[in-house]
Amino acid sequence: MGQLVSDVTKVLDYNNSKKNAENERQKILSQIAADEKTKTNLIKKVLAEQRAKYGANGNSGNGLTENAVLKRLRDETAQPYDEKKKTNLEKISNIKTKKPNILKSWLSKIDKIAG
Repeated sequence: MGQLVSDVTKVLDYNNSKKNAENERQKILSQIAADEKTKTNLIKKVLAEQRAKYGANGNSGNGLTENAVLKRLRDETAQPYDEKKKTNLEKISNIKTKKPNILKSWLSKIDKIAG
């Protein structure tokens, strides 16, 4: 009877840890999505400020290519978010639950009884 209780406890613990791991994954994924939105808004804000500065100085910005300016802005504003995203993805890959092997547990108990 004690072995049965132990096995049921292992299964219930596994189910709880599986739910906790999934909740943790979802929390990290929602954080990644929020960071992406913040990063996009930051890039738009910096670009708007840059355009306003050029316009206020009377520069048309014709000497600069738009792609080069956008690339520089993305590189400057996106780097911290990209590093955080990489760290969060590593955290997701490290979240694991170990499924209990009840059959192996039963067999080891039989070996103890028979031996």
